[in-house]
Amino acid sequence: MAAWVSLSIMPNEYPLQIGLLVFPGLTQLDLTGPYEVLSRLSNSRVHLSWKTVEPILSDRGLTLLPTGTFAQATQMDLLMVPGGPGVAALMEDLEVLAFLRRQAQGARFVASVCTGALVLGAAGLLRGYRATTHWASLEFLPALGAIACADRIVVDRNRITGGGVTAGIDFALQLAAELRGEAEARLIQLQMEYNPSPPFLSGHPDVAQVQTLQAALEANATVRATRRALVERVRGRLGVPLDGHVAR
Repeated sequence: MAAWVSLSIMPNEYPLQIGLLVFPGLTQLDLTGPYEVLSRLSNSRVHLSWKTVEPILSDRGLTLLPTGTFAQATQMDLLMVPGGPGVAALMEDLEVLAFLRRQAQGARFVASVCTGALVLGAAGLLRGYRATTHWASLEFLPALGAIACADRIVVDRNRITGGGVTAGIDFALQLAAELRGEAEARLIQLQMEYNPSPPFLSGHPDVAQVQTLQAALEANATVRATRRALVERVRGRLGVPLDGHVAR
Protein backbone atom coordinates (compact mmCIF):
# COMPACT_ATOMS: atom_id res chain seq x y z
CA MET A 1 0.00 0.00 0.00
CA ALA A 2 1.13 3.55 -0.67
CA ALA A 3 2.38 5.50 2.32
CA TRP A 4 -0.41 8.09 2.22
CA VAL A 5 -1.09 10.55 5.00
CA SER A 6 -3.64 13.31 5.24
CA LEU A 7 -2.31 16.78 4.54
CA SER A 8 -4.01 20.01 5.54
CA ILE A 9 -6.57 21.25 3.01
CA MET A 10 -5.63 24.75 1.92
CA PRO A 11 -8.49 27.29 2.06
CA ASN A 12 -10.15 28.00 -1.30
CA GLU A 13 -9.49 31.71 -0.92
CA TYR A 14 -5.75 31.00 -0.79
CA PRO A 15 -4.28 31.36 -4.33
CA LEU A 16 -2.26 28.23 -5.02
CA GLN A 17 1.04 28.70 -6.84
CA ILE A 18 1.93 25.43 -8.58
CA GLY A 19 5.36 25.11 -10.17
CA LEU A 20 6.16 22.37 -12.70
CA LEU A 21 9.71 22.04 -13.98
CA VAL A 22 9.99 21.74 -17.76
CA PHE A 23 13.19 20.75 -19.55
CA PRO A 24 14.46 19.31 -22.82
CA GLY A 25 13.83 15.58 -23.10
CA LEU A 26 11.06 15.31 -20.53
CA THR A 27 8.28 12.78 -21.01
CA GLN A 28 5.31 14.98 -21.82
CA LEU A 29 2.65 12.87 -20.05
CA ASP A 30 4.69 13.08 -16.82
CA LEU A 31 4.04 16.80 -17.11
CA THR A 32 0.71 17.09 -18.92
CA GLY A 33 -1.10 14.42 -16.88
CA PRO A 34 -0.62 16.29 -13.59
CA TYR A 35 -1.00 19.62 -15.41
CA GLU A 36 -4.46 18.63 -16.65
CA VAL A 37 -5.56 17.87 -13.09
CA LEU A 38 -3.81 20.64 -11.19
CA SER A 39 -4.71 23.39 -13.67
CA ARG A 40 -8.39 22.68 -12.94
CA LEU A 41 -8.03 23.41 -9.21
CA SER A 42 -9.96 26.45 -8.04
CA ASN A 43 -8.04 29.65 -7.41
CA SER A 44 -4.72 28.33 -8.65
CA ARG A 45 -2.03 29.19 -11.15
CA VAL A 46 0.33 26.72 -12.79
CA HIS A 47 3.82 27.87 -13.74
CA LEU A 48 6.09 26.01 -16.18
CA SER A 49 9.61 26.93 -15.14
CA TRP A 50 12.90 26.56 -17.02
CA LYS A 51 16.14 28.47 -17.52
CA THR A 52 14.70 30.36 -20.50
CA VAL A 53 11.30 30.84 -22.08
CA GLU A 54 12.41 29.41 -25.43
CA PRO A 55 10.42 26.41 -26.75
CA ILE A 56 11.73 23.01 -25.70
CA LEU A 57 11.15 19.52 -27.08
CA SER A 58 9.87 16.56 -25.15
CA ASP A 59 11.49 13.15 -25.62
CA ARG A 60 8.89 12.36 -28.30
CA GLY A 61 9.15 15.65 -30.14
CA LEU A 62 6.24 17.62 -28.65
CA THR A 63 7.06 21.32 -28.36
CA LEU A 64 6.45 22.88 -24.94
CA LEU A 65 6.70 26.53 -23.93
CA PRO A 66 7.90 27.56 -20.46
CA THR A 67 5.87 30.34 -18.85
CA GLY A 68 8.78 31.81 -16.89
CA THR A 69 12.43 31.48 -15.98
CA PHE A 70 13.98 30.38 -12.72
CA ALA A 71 14.88 33.99 -12.00
CA GLN A 72 11.26 35.09 -12.51
CA ALA A 73 9.71 32.31 -10.41
CA THR A 74 7.55 33.18 -7.45
CA GLN A 75 7.67 30.98 -4.36
CA MET A 76 5.65 27.87 -5.17
CA ASP A 77 3.23 26.12 -2.83
CA LEU A 78 3.71 22.92 -4.82
CA LEU A 79 6.94 22.16 -6.68
CA MET A 80 6.85 19.18 -9.06
CA VAL A 81 9.49 17.56 -11.28
CA PRO A 82 8.45 15.25 -14.15
CA GLY A 83 10.73 12.59 -15.60
CA GLY A 84 12.08 11.45 -18.95
CA PRO A 85 15.47 10.89 -20.61
CA GLY A 86 16.34 14.53 -20.01
CA VAL A 87 16.70 13.95 -16.26
CA ALA A 88 20.23 12.61 -16.85
CA ALA A 89 21.51 16.08 -17.67
CA LEU A 90 19.55 17.68 -14.81
CA MET A 91 21.08 15.41 -12.18
CA GLU A 92 24.42 17.15 -12.62
CA ASP A 93 23.11 20.60 -13.59
CA LEU A 94 24.05 22.88 -10.70
CA GLU A 95 21.66 25.65 -11.78
CA VAL A 96 18.66 23.32 -11.84
CA LEU A 97 19.57 21.65 -8.54
CA ALA A 98 20.05 25.02 -6.86
CA PHE A 99 16.65 26.21 -8.13
CA LEU A 100 14.94 23.11 -6.74
CA ARG A 101 16.64 23.41 -3.37
CA ARG A 102 15.75 27.10 -3.15
CA GLN A 103 12.09 26.49 -4.00
CA ALA A 104 11.87 23.46 -1.70
CA GLN A 105 12.80 25.58 1.30
CA GLY A 106 9.53 27.52 1.07
CA ALA A 107 7.24 25.05 -0.72
CA ARG A 108 4.47 23.31 1.19
CA PHE A 109 4.85 20.21 -0.99
CA VAL A 110 7.78 18.90 -3.05
CA ALA A 111 6.81 16.28 -5.60
CA SER A 112 7.87 14.25 -8.59
CA VAL A 113 6.46 11.88 -11.17
CA CYS A 114 8.40 9.04 -12.76
CA THR A 115 12.18 9.62 -12.93
CA GLY A 116 11.74 13.19 -11.73
CA ALA A 117 12.43 11.58 -8.35
CA LEU A 118 16.03 11.04 -9.43
CA VAL A 119 16.40 14.79 -9.89
CA LEU A 120 14.93 15.51 -6.47
CA GLY A 121 17.32 12.91 -5.09
CA ALA A 122 20.29 14.49 -6.86
CA ALA A 123 19.32 17.82 -5.26
CA GLY A 124 19.45 16.13 -1.85
CA LEU A 125 15.71 16.57 -1.37
CA LEU A 126 14.80 12.91 -0.81
CA ARG A 127 17.45 11.97 1.72
CA GLY A 128 15.74 10.00 4.48
CA TYR A 129 12.35 10.10 2.72
CA ARG A 130 10.31 7.22 1.36
CA ALA A 131 9.85 7.66 -2.38
CA THR A 132 8.92 5.93 -5.62
CA THR A 133 9.69 6.34 -9.31
CA HIS A 134 9.33 4.41 -12.59
CA TRP A 135 9.77 0.69 -11.93
CA ALA A 136 12.86 0.53 -14.16
CA SER A 137 14.65 3.16 -12.04
CA LEU A 138 13.48 2.20 -8.56
CA GLU A 139 16.82 0.53 -7.81
CA PHE A 140 18.61 3.88 -8.09
CA LEU A 141 16.74 5.74 -5.35
CA PRO A 142 18.71 4.34 -2.38
CA ALA A 143 21.95 5.64 -3.90
CA LEU A 144 20.40 9.12 -3.72
CA GLY A 145 19.53 8.77 -0.04
CA ALA A 146 15.86 7.81 -0.43
CA ILE A 147 14.03 4.78 0.92
CA ALA A 148 12.70 3.23 -2.27
CA CYS A 149 9.10 1.99 -2.17
CA ALA A 150 7.52 -0.09 -4.92
CA ASP A 151 4.18 1.77 -4.77
CA ARG A 152 2.32 3.86 -7.32
CA ILE A 153 2.11 6.88 -5.00
CA VAL A 154 4.18 7.51 -1.88
CA VAL A 155 3.81 10.36 0.60
CA ASP A 156 6.36 10.99 3.33
CA ARG A 157 5.74 14.22 5.19
CA ASN A 158 5.65 16.87 2.46
CA ARG A 159 7.46 14.75 -0.15
CA ILE A 160 5.03 13.21 -2.66
CA THR A 161 6.27 10.94 -5.43
CA GLY A 162 4.48 9.06 -8.17
CA GLY A 163 5.46 6.06 -10.28
CA GLY A 164 5.94 6.00 -14.03
CA VAL A 165 4.21 8.30 -16.52
CA THR A 166 0.48 7.52 -16.12
CA ALA A 167 0.81 7.43 -12.34
CA GLY A 168 1.01 11.22 -12.56
CA ILE A 169 -2.76 11.46 -13.08
CA ASP A 170 -3.57 9.35 -10.02
CA PHE A 171 -0.93 11.23 -8.05
CA ALA A 172 -2.38 14.61 -9.03
CA LEU A 173 -5.96 13.61 -8.20
CA GLN A 174 -4.98 12.54 -4.70
CA LEU A 175 -3.00 15.72 -4.28
CA ALA A 176 -5.95 17.76 -5.53
CA ALA A 177 -8.11 16.17 -2.85
CA GLU A 178 -5.64 17.18 -0.17
CA LEU A 179 -5.26 20.70 -1.51
CA ARG A 180 -8.90 21.53 -2.25
CA GLY A 181 -10.96 18.67 -0.84
CA GLU A 182 -12.24 15.36 -2.16
CA ALA A 183 -15.40 16.83 -3.69
CA GLU A 184 -13.38 19.08 -6.01
CA ALA A 185 -10.97 16.27 -6.90
CA ARG A 186 -13.89 13.96 -7.76
CA LEU A 187 -15.39 16.68 -9.97
CA ILE A 188 -12.07 17.08 -11.82
CA GLN A 189 -11.87 13.32 -12.38
CA LEU A 190 -15.37 13.32 -13.84
CA GLN A 191 -14.65 16.35 -16.03
CA MET A 192 -11.62 14.50 -17.41
CA GLU A 193 -13.60 11.24 -17.77
CA TYR A 194 -10.68 9.53 -16.12
CA ASN A 195 -11.99 5.99 -15.96
CA PRO A 196 -9.14 3.82 -17.24
CA SER A 197 -9.89 0.40 -18.67
CA PRO A 198 -6.81 -0.67 -20.66
CA PRO A 199 -7.11 -3.45 -23.25
CA PHE A 200 -4.16 -5.36 -21.79
CA LEU A 201 -3.01 -6.31 -18.31
CA SER A 202 0.55 -5.20 -19.02
CA GLY A 203 1.12 -1.95 -17.16
CA HIS A 204 3.55 -3.16 -14.48
CA PRO A 205 6.25 -5.84 -14.18
CA ASP A 206 4.11 -7.68 -11.61
CA VAL A 207 1.37 -8.33 -14.18
CA ALA A 208 3.09 -8.12 -17.58
CA GLN A 209 3.82 -11.27 -19.59
CA VAL A 210 7.35 -12.58 -19.09
CA GLN A 211 8.27 -12.01 -22.74
CA THR A 212 6.96 -8.44 -22.60
CA LEU A 213 8.98 -7.64 -19.51
CA GLN A 214 12.10 -9.21 -20.99
CA ALA A 215 11.73 -7.17 -24.17
CA ALA A 216 11.37 -3.99 -22.12
CA LEU A 217 14.46 -4.78 -20.05
CA GLU A 218 16.51 -5.55 -23.14
CA ALA A 219 15.42 -2.36 -24.88
CA ASN A 220 16.32 -0.34 -21.79
CA ALA A 221 19.61 -2.07 -20.94
CA THR A 222 21.94 0.61 -22.32
CA VAL A 223 20.01 3.42 -20.67
CA ARG A 224 20.06 1.62 -17.32
CA ALA A 225 23.80 1.01 -17.51
CA THR A 226 24.47 4.66 -18.32
CA ARG A 227 22.11 5.81 -15.56
CA ARG A 228 23.77 3.49 -13.05
CA ALA A 229 27.13 5.16 -13.70
CA LEU A 230 25.53 8.60 -13.42
CA VAL A 231 23.83 7.74 -10.13
CA GLU A 232 27.14 6.50 -8.72
CA ARG A 233 28.76 9.85 -9.53
CA VAL A 234 25.90 11.69 -7.85
CA ARG A 235 26.07 9.33 -4.86
CA GLY A 236 29.70 10.30 -4.39
CA ARG A 237 28.83 14.00 -4.43
CA LEU A 238 26.01 13.50 -1.93
CA GLY A 239 28.05 11.20 0.30
CA VAL A 240 25.33 8.56 0.49
CA PRO A 241 26.52 5.24 2.01
CA LEU A 242 26.13 1.87 0.28
CA ASP A 243 23.37 0.60 2.56
CA GLY A 244 20.12 1.57 0.81
CA HIS A 245 17.32 -0.85 0.00
CA VAL A 246 13.97 -1.10 -1.76
CA ALA A 247 10.99 -1.47 0.58
CA ARG A 248 8.12 -3.67 -0.59
